[in-house]
Amino acid sequence: MYTLVYSINNEKNPSTVYINLTNACTNSCIFCLRTQKDDVCGCEMWHDDNYTLNDIIEQFKNFESSAKEVVFCGYGEPFLKKDMMKEFCEYLRKNYPQIKIRVNTNGHANAIYKTNVAEEFKGLIDSVSISLNASNKEEYNDICKPKIENAYGAMLDFTSSCKKAGMDVSMSVVTGFDNVHSVDVEECEKIAHKLGAKFRNREFITNGY
Repeated sequence: MYTLVYSINNEKNPSTVYINLTNACTNSCIFCLRTQKDDVCGCEMWHDDNYTLNDIIEQFKNFESSAKEVVFCGYGEPFLKKDMMKEFCEYLRKNYPQIKIRVNTNGHANAIYKTNVAEEFKGLIDSVSISLNASNKEEYNDICKPKIENAYGAMLDFTSSCKKAGMDVSMSVVTGFDNVHSVDVEECEKIAHKLGAKFRNREFITNGY
């Protein structure tokens, strides 16, 4: 059975559980771990999306006794499986109300579905981490290679939507992934703070964790 639920086994995050909903993504970021390896801590990340809510629940039960936070983050964009994610969030809220729920996303959800997805998840998601990755559209297109129109603007708009929905919002950039691309971290931080989001500079790590 492929990996839908996994953990990163280290002392820093012993109670964080990750959900690998899909391998599909609307970006093809040049630093993405999926272009370098097939697993995370020995867990195979590639799958064909052919699973049910019960499959997620069954795998999650291996972690339920210690889980304090569930993070939707794997080898794809979680919101591309929006309905499945919503169902599992509802399951967690009903059965494990103490668990915090976070989504790591590229921020394209509203553009993909042409609706306010952030509002749809109000009360289900506690926090989101949105990949900013660049200080302007041109750099973003070069680094993230988006497959949708106006991806950079859509990501910024989604950030605002999440703030309005009452979520704890962070934005991140990845630096140090090659000697060609230079990210203006200071400007990115200003953009994040202007949108009311926290900011994180993620130094590139070869194995991703």
